[in-house]
Amino acid sequence: MAIFDLFNLKGKVALVTGCKRGIGKAMAEALAEAGADIIGVSANLELSGSDVELAVKGFGKAFYAYQCNFNDRASLKTFCEQVKADHPVIDILVNNAGTILRKPIAEHPDEFWDEVVAVNQTAPFILTREIGRDMVERGSGKVIFTASLLTFQGGITVPGYAASKGAIGQLTKAFANEWAAKGVNVNAIAPGYISTDNTTALRADENRSRSIMERIPAGRWGEADDFKGPVLFLASEASNYMHGTVMTVDGGWMGR
Repeated sequence: MAIFDLFNLKGKVALVTGCKRGIGKAMAEALAEAGADIIGVSANLELSGSDVELAVKGFGKAFYAYQCNFNDRASLKTFCEQVKADHPVIDILVNNAGTILRKPIAEHPDEFWDEVVAVNQTAPFILTREIGRDMVERGSGKVIFTASLLTFQGGITVPGYAASKGAIGQLTKAFANEWAAKGVNVNAIAPGYISTDNTTALRADENRSRSIMERIPAGRWGEADDFKGPVLFLASEASNYMHGTVMTVDGGWMGR
């Protein structure tokens, strides 16, 4: 097989959660440009005419929009049933949807913890179990989780986020341990400090922003487009021998 053919996703269907903007949108665009049709889902995704839909269709690929409140178990169950009925074969699952709520740990309320863990940890587990079960039966599939630097570190004022992203690292390994021999690749991408909605508060804090920038060897905050190459690699045949890996895309932060 020619090297570029390894990255060809023509004929594939990819489900991308949290695709309305930021990293998820960039991931959906990359997979579409490589040839995949896209199933997009976010809590507030427009069912027609969204920016991500226009981008995907600009590459000549189909886009199917769904809404799901990942903090609500009933909504998630309904979505799983509907998307599987509408699309019997989903080749690629990108678990990117997530949330973050900030408050000092001694004041961190139960409702913050419950929401973050539900969205960042429980929902990806359930979605992967339900979509991945069909991949296992077919003997092929790619699952990609969005982890975080806080998969490895504790963070400040975000205990629920740190706990849930730590869990994503372990779920990546747990799924891979059971599914690698069955033809399904399960891996994760851990973003560093990226210019997205989730980091608005950090970038607005002059002291925190400066201290973060000083530690990034690349000398800049990451951009959503920095994830197009990594997600395509993990979604393609180029990564067929990768299982249970958490790939850092962090400007060198973890190496520091």
